[in-house]
This record gives sequence, C-alpha cells and structure tokens, in this order.
Amino acid sequence: MLELQTNAHRIGQLLGLSSSLIGVKFIFSINETPEKVEKLHGHRYCQTLMKAMHGKHVVLDAEGIACPAAAAAFGFKPLPEGLKTGKGLVGFGIVNQEETGKAMFEEMTTLPQGKLKALNLFPLETAEIEPDIVVVEDETEKLMWFALANLNIKGGKRVESTTAILQATCVDATTIPYVQQKFNMSMGCYGCRDATDISPNETVLGFPFKDFKAIAESLEFLSQKAIPNSRSKNALAMLKRKEAEEISKTDPFQNSNNLKTK
Repeated sequence: MLELQTNAHRIGQLLGLSSSLIGVKFIFSINETPEKVEKLHGHRYCQTLMKAMHGKHVVLDAEGIACPAAAAAFGFKPLPEGLKTGKGLVGFGIVNQEETGKAMFEEMTTLPQGKLKALNLFPLETAEIEPDIVVVEDETEKLMWFALANLNIKGGKRVESTTAILQATCVDATTIPYVQQKFNMSMGCYGCRDATDISPNETVLGFPFKDFKAIAESLEFLSQKAIPNSRSKNALAMLKRKEAEEISKTDPFQNSNNLKTK
C-alpha cells in the first residue's frame, strides 16, 4: 500500500491537483464489504465520489444510492420506465425528443443486474486496499496530462473516449473503465454539475488500476520537461514580443516617441 499511497501523493504534487485521486473497489460479495467505513444513504454516485475526494472512505450500495440512472448502470436496480423511454430526459430539458433519450440509455455501459453488492470509494493517498478503478476530477489542463501519460504507456495509440454528456462519473469514469478496461474521459454531465461541487472548468476521467503505476511513472517523466514548458507559456510570450516589435516599426507615433527619447 505504501507505494500506491506514495504514487498518489506524488501525482498530486506534480500536477497541483486540488483534490485526491479516488480508488473505486467493486464489491461482489457482502462478506467483502469493509467494516468501520461510512455507509452512505440517499446519495448519488457523483456525491459519493465528492465525499471521497474530500478525504472520506465510503460505501454505497443498492439501498443507499439515490440516482436511478446510476443504480441501473451498476446493476443495483432496473432503469425506471420513465428514463428507459427517454421521456424523463425530455422532462429535464436535456433532450428535445424521447427517441434521443431512449438511445442514450440503450447505449449505456452497465453491469449485470444484481451482481454488484456495493462500491467502496476512498482517496488513494490513504488507501488500505487496491482499487479496481482510479477516478480523477479536476481542471481540464491537469486531466490532459493523464491522457498524455496514458498515450505514452499505450505506445502512442490515440486516446478514444465515449460519453453521452450523461452519467459522467458513474458511467464515463467508472463502469466504462471497469467493463472495457480502458481509459475514458468525460466532459461532465447535467447531473454531476447540479449535484456536486464540481466547478465549470473541471471534468472527470477514469482508468483501470492496473495502469496506475505506469501512468504515475509517465507523469513523472512528463514533469521533467513537457509540463513545466507548457505551463510557462513561453511561445505566447514570444508572440506578444514579436507583435510589440511590429507595432513599434509601423506606428509613427511610437517611432516619434522613440526619437524624442533618444
């Protein structure tokens, strides 16, 4: 666990993350449910993730989950008819046609009904077990480096992500990385932006824990040159200097001032 915790802390330092990396453990047996961990009730999955980001070790199950769409994604409960038909999304003003909403749910990546018993979420910096999935929520520039790190460890293969701008944390950042064992990025969604403290310039991604160590090593490599160089904005500064020089050459008033100064 020490290496896991150290890598998580180091990543936070390198990128200046504003919150913890989150580990998500899928529990398929009641006997595996951790003891002395807060069991949440009346929480959406995105709100559970928010609590873990702020340092808590928490468990969410079929009884505690409040979001019907997330409950269906994890196989806790069937999708309600109102959502399945797309009518619910029309009512929320998310889509303008029921068929659009219906298609969005039909293509949702889900776990089999009744198999998953609970989800254990915790900050990686204080992890006591290895998770199945790592979820990161922060500013888009910081998440960009995770994507580049993933590209590095996958030999340059382009990062392909999928989202419906719906269920960003539960599906995009959790079930897709778990079921498909792939890195996946999201733009956030209506639900998590309404229900959590995620800011307008933040979004979320997830990836399988099996890639965590390699991604940590890749981020360490990127921190040596690419990250500080990009953040320095030297190329922008050069452009501004060039533009200032061009103005001084073509602006008669500026030239006149220069002569008076001389």
